[in-house]
Amino acid sequence: METSRFSVASLPLARDLKTAFRKVRGLGLRGVELDLRTGATPEQLSQTGIRQIRKWLADEGLVVAAAAFPTRGGYADAERLEARIAATKAALEAAHALGAAVLLNHIGDVPPPTAADAPADPRWQLLVDVVTDLGAWGERVGCTLAAEAGRSSPEDLERVINAVPAGSLLCHVVTGSLVVHGHDPVAAVEMLSGHIGHVHATDAIRGAFKGRGRAVILGSGEVDLPNVLAALEERAYRGWIGLEPVDSFQAEAELADALTSLQAL
Repeated sequence: METSRFSVASLPLARDLKTAFRKVRGLGLRGVELDLRTGATPEQLSQTGIRQIRKWLADEGLVVAAAAFPTRGGYADAERLEARIAATKAALEAAHALGAAVLLNHIGDVPPPTAADAPADPRWQLLVDVVTDLGAWGERVGCTLAAEAGRSSPEDLERVINAVPAGSLLCHVVTGSLVVHGHDPVAAVEMLSGHIGHVHATDAIRGAFKGRGRAVILGSGEVDLPNVLAALEERAYRGWIGLEPVDSFQAEAELADALTSLQAL
């Protein structure tokens, strides 16, 4: 498999963005993912800072495949929600300015469906309202929120997507996280096809309970990566596929090995 569609996050490679970009290019890749919460300072996300980052990217021939803004709470969690919404909107705007089309986050706990004769869960309506608002803002600034499929089940994400205006929310398929939370990554791709904004090809081993598994080096866990990639290909996914190292101290070597394995598929 050719690797032009693969990307890696800058943060595991180096906290200094210029150094990280050089290492991404050294791996033979063009796509880089930026963490706008812990991987960039407020000064770097100013207009001047963004211009500097874009210059560093151009110097290495890189593009921003995705930006991440992992919030502590979800969008149905009323505590500090207004601040969370404002921060997400600012991150969507910054992501677009850096060249990213998607902003990666989770949406938090999704309230379960209610019976036809039961009162609606107010948290569900809150989640729908907030995601609709963020979707409208994303359309305005040119970047779309992509919610992690893994922490949220594919079924729950599909319910949210169907409840908000078209294009308001995309899915971020994280294969290892899906396994850890008891879901089949291939089935998730099939269910969410048409709404996938980004993919992370990660591996994991299930634990005794849902959510208690652990990440492992790509190819050594329970993710059926060849079939995941085949399912993406069959459903005409042409977006980026991100790779993540498990051992931050050996990040470059681990990513190089993963790319060699992927080229052989």
